[in-house]
Amino acid sequence: MTPWEMVAVLAAGVAGGAINTVVGSGSLITFPTLLAVGLPPITANVSNNIGLVPGGLTGVMGYRAELSGQRARLLRLAPASLAGSLAGAVLLLSLPERTFTAVVTVLIALSCAMVMIQPRLSRLLADRPRHAHGGPWLWLGALASGAYGGYFGAGQGILLIGLMGVLLDEDLQRINAAKNVLVVLVNATAAVLYALVAHVDWLAVLLVALGSMAGGFVGARMGRRLPAPVLRGVIVCIGVAAIVKLLTE
Repeated sequence: MTPWEMVAVLAAGVAGGAINTVVGSGSLITFPTLLAVGLPPITANVSNNIGLVPGGLTGVMGYRAELSGQRARLLRLAPASLAGSLAGAVLLLSLPERTFTAVVTVLIALSCAMVMIQPRLSRLLADRPRHAHGGPWLWLGALASGAYGGYFGAGQGILLIGLMGVLLDEDLQRINAAKNVLVVLVNATAAVLYALVAHVDWLAVLLVALGSMAGGFVGARMGRRLPAPVLRGVIVCIGVAAIVKLLTE
């Protein structure tokens, strides 16, 4: 990487870490940036996943107060997230790169759509009758979103917020805090497997990690003040750029 490309990846890590902490879908910033500086799609995805783990940890620390009283819930959902993550990571490493490119093009488009409809989804969830524990449907949802996250990851936070918002009788900020913990578990589980058997660009990992740590801290402290429409617009534009990049390779 050139020095300017390193700066771009570092900056993308800051933005991605902040967005992941507040909403989810930060990979729609970091993954396209890694593609833009020349990393092959699977290497970019693997390196991005590992690099975002430290940012997720700082985001979890920033939401400590909202995690109070959620230990039993997270212990119940953690095995589903871990199992799903391993399944998704194995699929990523087993399928050919051409398949990954095709599937991820669809997943990025889906993630962009979820980012766009999130405000409407939140309004729909506000008056919906919900439950204290979520039951088996939430466990299965955590399993499915874990597999999604282990395979690619952009938008898994939005999926989890949607699922928990529908199935739990809980405040949105507390749901977001629980989402951050589950996303870290998914990314960290996949990251261990990737580090052992996949091709990783460790310079990219370092830059994304440093940026995402700063971004996770900023996101936990100040993320709620960001103008949401502008943020959504930026994410969607970058997602479209990533689709174009993948389709023209």
